[in-house]
Parts: sequence; structure tokens; C-alpha cells
Amino acid sequence: MPRTAHWTRRAMLALLITATSACSQTPAPRAALTPAPAPAAQRPNVLLILVDDLKPALGIYGDRTAITPNMDRLAQRGLKFNLAYANEAVCGPSRINLMTGARSTSSGIYNFGMNLRDYMPDAVTLPQYFMRAGYHTESMGKVYHIGHGTVGDTAGWSVPHHKEKVIEYVDPASTGGNPTQEEALFEEVPVPEGNPFAHARTLARGAAWEMPDVADDAYADGRTAKRAEERLKALKQGNQPFFLAVGFARPHLPFSVPKRYWDMYDPAKLPMPDYEQLPEGAPAYTDKQGGEITAYREPPKGVRGDKFPAELKRTLLHGYYAGVSYVDVQIGKVLKALEREGLADNTIVVLWGDHGYHLGDHGIWTKHTNMEQATRIPLIFAGPGVVRGRATDQLAETVDIYPTLAALAALPAPTGPQPIDGTSLAPVLHDPAARVRGYAYHAYPRPGRLGQAIRTDRYRLVRWTQEKTGARDYELYDLVADPQETRNQANALPKVRAELDAILDSQPEAQPIDGKPRRN
Repeated sequence: MPRTAHWTRRAMLALLITATSACSQTPAPRAALTPAPAPAAQRPNVLLILVDDLKPALGIYGDRTAITPNMDRLAQRGLKFNLAYANEAVCGPSRINLMTGARSTSSGIYNFGMNLRDYMPDAVTLPQYFMRAGYHTESMGKVYHIGHGTVGDTAGWSVPHHKEKVIEYVDPASTGGNPTQEEALFEEVPVPEGNPFAHARTLARGAAWEMPDVADDAYADGRTAKRAEERLKALKQGNQPFFLAVGFARPHLPFSVPKRYWDMYDPAKLPMPDYEQLPEGAPAYTDKQGGEITAYREPPKGVRGDKFPAELKRTLLHGYYAGVSYVDVQIGKVLKALEREGLADNTIVVLWGDHGYHLGDHGIWTKHTNMEQATRIPLIFAGPGVVRGRATDQLAETVDIYPTLAALAALPAPTGPQPIDGTSLAPVLHDPAARVRGYAYHAYPRPGRLGQAIRTDRYRLVRWTQEKTGARDYELYDLVADPQETRNQANALPKVRAELDAILDSQPEAQPIDGKPRRN
């Protein structure tokens, strides 16, 4: 992809840092299928890279601020999905969507504290499926969401998961030497038995950012990258193909990354939020204020995000982009290790962000909405069976990754027993102009209401259904004419609304929100 001289200088800076760092719905129950291993010559390895809170803030996605040469380079040797979407913009459920191929509306898992094996005890997860096909499966960092009453899943790994921190501080001034609310919720400090949220409310808030002059591995993502390098070297010697899941925490809050990544950006040149109000005509409950952002001490409580002081907004943006560049360098280390060990040609690489991030858009600073900023994600495939240096406008969902990887590894299509809502994207990986589905589906609940959405290449329809009464409200946005989603046109475009509503009606019946676990 042609780059301007400005971008070349950025890339050179980031690559220099890389080198320096490296040196220092519910269907009837179905029997679980154990896939027959493909011939050895057709069994590629899988490297699944998961990044927390990463929206498409990458140079390769057209973000003129982001300095991300390593992820950009991965896209240049594979296929980038321009229109990929999380099935739900919440960390815990989104990762379960990925690992099961089941949407939140199929599983009934919409929130934290709703655990996979309580709702789908017999599910065959993505790593389980590969393990049953003869793969060595291994994970490290943030793969499943662990915390907020949510646990990981042990069934799919050949060896125990290697956990790392999500909430981490190096500077004592960031915490005052005391445990903080978010550390407690992520169970990274001792938490008494009982409700972790109740305990967290008794603790102080930690800093939303810090920038000490430390090595990359002073923080979890640096350690995760180092471990991934070591494990790739060891896995090369094994007699099994491998499925390696490597999860990174940044750019999730707190924006705790080494100072040199902050120094890569001029805060005066950061793009400040443009449209900071709710869409005209949208229901008030579509908004998301408070919660995660005010669990840190700098953002004021009880103040809408658009009213934050300008300097606070600028620092939050600065911290997010610093986190993106920090994780880009860590991913670069892992990809270089893959090449160094001679594994790149026979390893399918997937880069996936678990959901988007508002960054002040609509006056919202994190995620947890049905809007474009919260749901659109980066999704890149590279390796055997994937075209090189191309992009596609095929709409994709997180749940598509499971059947796609099975197809690339020449394994039978997964059949559950959990619902498999995803569609294999393999035809698109061979031919970016191919189309396997004309929309992406996602959902997010509000108290007493379920919002289900259809995203086409032009429109998004969100249908809000009150669970007790069945009453419905709609949002409809034209993402071509109104990419910032400033005006709800559900009443102005009745024909489009009806067409997209019919697509929603054709989807499997949604499980109730805050429902009891069902047994399949």
C-alpha cells in the first residue's frame, strides 16, 4: 500500500522501537463431532492474536494518527476485513462468541458473571475442536475474560492457561500503594469471597494512565510477547501442529505503557472527538455513561463524557494511541519470532479485536453500545490459504472465525453441540470479491430490553424489544450518508427498516437477557 513520507517516518520510528525492545435461536442437541485429522501436509498451525478494546485504529485501516507498522505489515501479507463486527461489545461475551461460534443471543451469555459451562456445559470450543483433531493447544495473556465474576475455560487447552494481568501499575503514585477497584474486579488483588463488585466499591480508584520510563516487559503485554517467542521456539520442535492463542491487554484501560510510546505522539495533533451527542431521535437508553471510565480517578463521576475537560479528553486519546503502538510492537515481536523459527509459511495468523471503542464519539468513552464505534473491529487473516495484500468488504462477525479456521485447516465444519452461528469466510480468503452473507449481526442489552442489530454495507438497524411487553423501538442509520450516526432515520426510511427487520426476524430466536442457564 502506498504510504506518504509522513507515514514512512512514523513507520521507521516504530520499527526502531520494535528492534530496541526486542533487544532489551437454540437448535436441538447434536452430538459433538470429533474431527478426523487432515493429512499432515495439510495441517497448518494456528496463531490467534487477541487484542482487548482494539478498534480499527491502525494505519492499514486508514487511521492517520495510529503508528502501527507491525499490524499493518501483517495485513499486507494477508487479507483485511473492512467491515468486521463483534457480536457483542462486551469483553466477556465477545470472547465466548469467538471460542464457541455462538452469538450471545444463542447462548444467553450477555454479561459478566455468566459463565460458559453454566450455559453451554457440553460446548466444543474452538481450541477443543483443534485439540481433538490432534493439535497441541495453548494460551497466554488475556484470552477468555477472567474477572467480574467470570472464569476462563480449561477444557480446550493441552497445558494450563498462562494468565497475565490486565490492570497493572508500575508507578506507586498511580495507586497510593493500595489495591484499586478495577484490580479487585479483575481479581488481581486478594478479593474476599462473595460479590466482587461490592468489594470493589470499598476501594479507591486507580489512575487512568501512567507513563514510566521502563522496559516493555515491566507490563503484562511485554511479558506475554516474550513468552510467546519462547513457546514458538519450543513448539517448533514438537511433533504436533499447534494452536496458540496469544492475548494482549492494551489498549484497555488503564493506559499504562512505557513513556516512549507516549512520546511517539504529539498530543496537540491528536484528533479530538467530533460528534459528542447522542444521535438525533435515538432512545435515551442507547447512551452509555459512567461505568468503566469512572472506575478510574481522573474522569469525573456524574458528568457526561462530552463535558469532560478538554485536557482530560486529550490525555485519554493520547493514552489509547500510546497503548495501540505499545501492543503493535509486542505483536511485531511475536510475528518476527514466527518468521525466525521458520513457521510463518505454515501458520495461519488471525488478528482480532474483541470489540471497538468510542473514544469520545457520541460523548461515550468506552464500549457497551450497539453503535459503529463500539462494534466495528479489526480482523486480519494471513498465511496458507489466504490471498496476500488484499482487503474485502465482505461483512464478517466474530462467530465466523471458528468455522473459517476449521476450513483453512481442512477439518470438517464444526457442528456443536452448541449453536454454530458463524459462516465460513474461507471463500473470501481465496477471493476477496466473493460473498457469503449480506450482513453482520450483533446485539447488546439494556435493563429489560434487548437490542438486536443488522449491519449491511450501508445501513444499521437496531431493534429494541422490551422483554415484558414485546414493545419495540428502532434505530436506523445510513452509514454512507451519515457515517457518524448523527440521526436516527427509522421513521424516515420505512422500506429499509422493514427489509432489515425481516432479516432480524429470520435469525434464531434470542435467549432472554439475565436468564437462567439452560442445559443442552
